[in-house]
Formats: sequence, C-alpha cells, structure tokens
Amino acid sequence: MSSPLVFIDGDQGTTGLQIHERLRGRTDLQLVTLPAAERKDSRRRAEAINACDIAILCLPDSAAREAVGAIVNPAVRVIDASSAHRTQPDWTYGFPEMTPGQAERIATARRVTNPGCYPTGAIGLLRPLLQAGLIPRSYPVSIYAVSGYSGGGRAGVEEHEGPGAANAPSYQVYGLELAHKHTPEIQQHAGLTRRPIFVPSYGAYRQGIVLTVPLDVRMLAPGVEGAALHACLGRHYAEAAHVHVLPLHESGALKQLDPQVLNGTDDMRLSVFSNLEHGHVLLSAVFDNLGKGAAGAAVQNLNLMLAR
Repeated sequence: MSSPLVFIDGDQGTTGLQIHERLRGRTDLQLVTLPAAERKDSRRRAEAINACDIAILCLPDSAAREAVGAIVNPAVRVIDASSAHRTQPDWTYGFPEMTPGQAERIATARRVTNPGCYPTGAIGLLRPLLQAGLIPRSYPVSIYAVSGYSGGGRAGVEEHEGPGAANAPSYQVYGLELAHKHTPEIQQHAGLTRRPIFVPSYGAYRQGIVLTVPLDVRMLAPGVEGAALHACLGRHYAEAAHVHVLPLHESGALKQLDPQVLNGTDDMRLSVFSNLEHGHVLLSAVFDNLGKGAAGAAVQNLNLMLAR
C-alpha cells in the first residue's frame, strides 16, 4: 500500500514553511508541493488538490475558500490553516485537547479547520472553566495577548528582518477597532454568550505568545477562586501530551512570563495566578505561535487523520 499523498498549498508563508520543514523528512507520507511557476495556476492547483489524500491549506482566507471549492474528489480530506472556516458548523475544529472526544472527531473528519494562534490560548483557558460552570458563560471576558512579529506573516517578518528593520517598532498594540477576526472564533469555541474584548499586540521578537485573561472572583460562581480554577484545568488536561498546567506553587514563584520559553516546541503552558486579598485571578497561556499556535497544531491534526 502506497504512502498517503499530502499536498501543501501555500508552502511559502510562515506557517507553510514550518509545516514543510516538519514533514519533508517523513517516510510515512509523500509530500507534494507545486513549483514556483505553478503556484498561481488555478488549474494546476485544482489538479494537485484533487489528486492528494490530505491537503493542508496555508493560504489567505479567500484563496482557501477557492481551493476548497475546487475539490471534486470526495476522498480528499482537508486541514485549513486559514481563518476561512473556523466558525463553520460543517468543519471540525482542530484543537484535539479542547474537549473529550475532539481528537477522535478530528481523526475521522473530512474537513478540519486549524485554530488561530491567539484562540488556541484563549479557548484552552476558558472552555474547560465555562463547561464546568466555574465561569458564567455571560462573563464579560477581556483577553490581552502579545505575539512575536512572525504572527503578522511575511509582512511582519519583513518589517523586523528586512532592510528597514532598524525602524521597526519595539511594541505595537493593534486591533483597536475591537473587531479582530479571531474574536468570533474565541466566543464560539470557548462557549461564551457575550463577545469578549480582545486586545492583541506584537513585540520585537520573532515568535512566542503570552495571552492573559483577568478575572474578578466576585463575578464568578459562588465560592470559586484561583485554586478551584486551577484544579479544573489540571483535571481537564491531565492526560494531554501538549497542554500542561503549571502547578500552583510554581506559578506562585514566578515574577514574570516569558513569551519565548516554549519556542521550538508544540506545547502550551497554562497558569493561574491569584490575589486572595483583592479577589483577582489571572489566567495565562504561553506557547509558540508557530508551534502549537500554527504549524505544530496542523501536524498534530495531520497525524490524527493519518492514523485512520
């Protein structure tokens, strides 16, 4: 039996390059990409996607929709790394640790949508706590995150590593219209009934994310405080290979969070910080935006799908 054909459509962007690098030495699959001269040829792209077993789309949203629309072979399975299908009900959300049974749903799915980088952290923190009833679904959630500049794609990398790098900003908050495209994805898959406030930013380093969610315990379920939230997250991710909950004694000893500490891995570290005197809790997620936040997640989903 021949090895499955895996076609990467759009392997020149930051995510596509990372996925290609991770897969090119594998012997359990045949990796297919298009030469530079054919990448914008819609006919050749349609031929390639319909000839493969699994297509990984690393494209802008509009191009991803076009690629999916070109599929006529019912046997083709898709992992879409764009945000084009993340809130579509007929696509399986590619966050294996999100809820019990999600990894199995991904393994058998025909269409899998890779989570966004920021939503991976936000949903990873919020979904288990909302499901357990520890945070009301109507809680007015605020999410603050800083990512390495590679989160801005090739444009972000060029700005900080190209000829004009000396003029690149050291820090920039964006999404000031409060309409970032990740917000509906976070709301839907976390299980919130109210749209969260999401404030993203870029730092002057290549990759890595720190995402935080502040909470006021007076607005939570009666008796809920940091230890209960931590215990819930610990139970939810107890068997997870790539999502780890930092023990309370370790988070209590931290004085700062380093967004780059998990760079080069596919892991995500969740922490809970508490101030009992003031009734405040801070949830945090640290991970590589090109690892668990993008390419690592795509390969994790691919491995699940290949096992079927």
